[in-house]
Amino acid sequence: MDRLQEIFALQQSFDDALCQARGLQHIGREEWVQRESLALMSELAELVDEVNFKWWKNPKPVNEDAVKEELVDILHFFVSMCLKMGMTAQELYDIYLRKNAENIRRQQGRSDKPGYTAPVAKA
Repeated sequence: MDRLQEIFALQQSFDDALCQARGLQHIGREEWVQRESLALMSELAELVDEVNFKWWKNPKPVNEDAVKEELVDILHFFVSMCLKMGMTAQELYDIYLRKNAENIRRQQGRSDKPGYTAPVAKA
């Protein structure tokens, strides 16, 4: 099992135990994605708090361990949403590869999607 597959398996096990322990089996897929999207946004807010986004305050030293922990919290909710949508680690990987290739085409001005003309290099 590769690392991404292991993350998916661990998250599935966690989600199953959570549903059982808290009696959440009745919640439908759409509501789960809504709830987890809100949780993910909360984790994103915690992440941005860790990296001095408030330009009107004196900056504090960035705690890199705290930043990394927030990133992992974000991953937990993201993977959980993938699972709720029936996505496997392999499917996530495959879709990522396709989208990454398209993003590269867009930045090179080779995409069929409008609005991505290649920038002109400045001298």
